[in-house]
Parts: sequence; structure tokens; C-alpha cells
Amino acid sequence: MTMSGPQRRISRRARALLYLAIGLLAFDAGGLSAQPQSFAFPPPPTAQPVPTLRAGEGAILPTARFSRDSPIITGGLHWRVYADKPDQNGAFRLLKEDRSSQPVFILPSGGYIVHVAFGLASGARPLQLRNEAMRTVFEIPAGGLRIEGKVGDTKIPTGQISFDVYQGSQFEQSDRRPMASSVLSGDVVLIPEGGYYILSKYGDGNAVVRSDIRVQAGKLTDVIVTHRAAAIMFKLVSRRGGEALANTDWAVVSPAGDVITESKGAFPRVILAEGAYKIIARNDNKTYQQDLLVIPGVDGEIEVLAR
Repeated sequence: MTMSGPQRRISRRARALLYLAIGLLAFDAGGLSAQPQSFAFPPPPTAQPVPTLRAGEGAILPTARFSRDSPIITGGLHWRVYADKPDQNGAFRLLKEDRSSQPVFILPSGGYIVHVAFGLASGARPLQLRNEAMRTVFEIPAGGLRIEGKVGDTKIPTGQISFDVYQGSQFEQSDRRPMASSVLSGDVVLIPEGGYYILSKYGDGNAVVRSDIRVQAGKLTDVIVTHRAAAIMFKLVSRRGGEALANTDWAVVSPAGDVITESKGAFPRVILAEGAYKIIARNDNKTYQQDLLVIPGVDGEIEVLAR
């Protein structure tokens, strides 16, 4: 079946609309994984009125909820109605589309496939429509995930950190693509309930943290990922406090001899995980080295003497 799927990332505009639609309740998370908080819903709207139908027409009146005991979902839904038989190209033709919480689809009597997406969670159902109004309820066991990163008590700026979300646990040995990639700090990702792991990347160095979490249906889970890292700026100088030498090639090497990062310029800035390193600077066909100890949260500037 050929159906267009949801976007892997939710835009900031869509996130704002989602907040307005379903009233997500923000709360503070004091560690890596917070206790989930139920979505705060507005009062349930009245059911869709039954439309007047002509001969040979029927109506589909769908709604969606997280579970049998939860209220209907009042925002963030994307409904699509397809023909139940493929065309000559093998594709299922899209007939109707709606983004309201309680759409009304008036169609000729016949067979259809109704698909609903809530973020990265979705459901589909074949329906046989007759000359009547058919109410149908979809259950979408999905929840929200919102992530941010910190070093100590300091929040990492949005542009410096991103997150990939994978299904399952980080300890499972398998080749997997992220379910949501390059998620920005504070964005809400709507995904099916279940276990996931977050790959958090702070900067372009080796500050990477993996964290297992669980998302529950109908709840927003706030996660804070704590990085033990620091931002370090390098400069090659001929004397202490002197002017930085331009056209310098830099490399940061681990104690095992692995190159962590390479850069070029007078003032490169790199984010490194806690630990010991060796800085190598090359300028004018000469090489200079200096040891470096990175302490979490202690950003700084390192001068390498060109002598």
C-alpha cells in the first residue's frame, strides 16, 4: 500500500499548534528520565452532527483516542481516506484528507481505507460504507517525548545539541535507523508507546550519551540528558597572552592515539567529553603538542606555545 507517512521531525510551528490544540502540560524533570505526565486535554467536544445524505452516499465520522479509557484526541491528527483497491499502477488513491479532531467524510457507498497519523504513530482500518453515517473510533497508543541536555545545572543551548531516537534498547545488537533524527532540544516527538533509546550528541566532538527510556500512551515524558563535557577553544601563540597564529591545523588525540576531532584556524572551538587528551598544532611545517584535561562544565581557552 502506498501511503505518505508522517514527517520524522515536527516543526516548531506544528509544535506550537499542537500545544494549542491539546494543551500539553510542561513540568520539570529532575534526572535522566522523569515520571510521565498525562496530557492536559480541554473539555471533550460534542460529537460530530450526522450530515444529510443523498441516495448512494454514506458518511464516515472517525475519532481517535489513546486507549479505551482515555478521552478523544483533540489535536495533532492527520486523517486520510484511500480507495480500498489499488489503481493500475498499484497505488491506493488518496480521496480525502483532514486535520481536524472529528472530521466528517461524505463519500459514495463502497469500500475505503481510513488512515490516521498522530506524529510518528498511526493506525489504518478498512471500512465498508453504505447509505448511512458510520462512527468509528481508532485507538492510537502513543505518547510524547521532549528532551533537553544539560552540563551540571546549565542547559545546553538548542543549536549545540541534537538527539536521535531509536526503538528498543541501546544494548540490543542490531542495525537500526533512528525513528526520529536530529531532534532539537524542546521539540515534542509523538511516537508509539514502548521502549526507546536516545543518542544525544553535544557538539561535533566525542560528547555522546546513550539513554534508555520508556514512553507511555497518552503521556508526555520529559527527559534531561546530562553530559559530562566542556567547550574548549585553542590558540597557538609564540608567547603567553600573545596573538593567535593563523592557518593552524589542529587535532585532538585520545590517550589510545585515536583522533577525536580535527580543525583549522586561529581560534577553533571543540566540545569534548570528560577526560585526558593531547592537543597537536601544526603551523608553518612545525608541530607542537600539549596535554589537556577536560573537566565537566569547565569551559576554557587553551594556549599552545609555538616553541
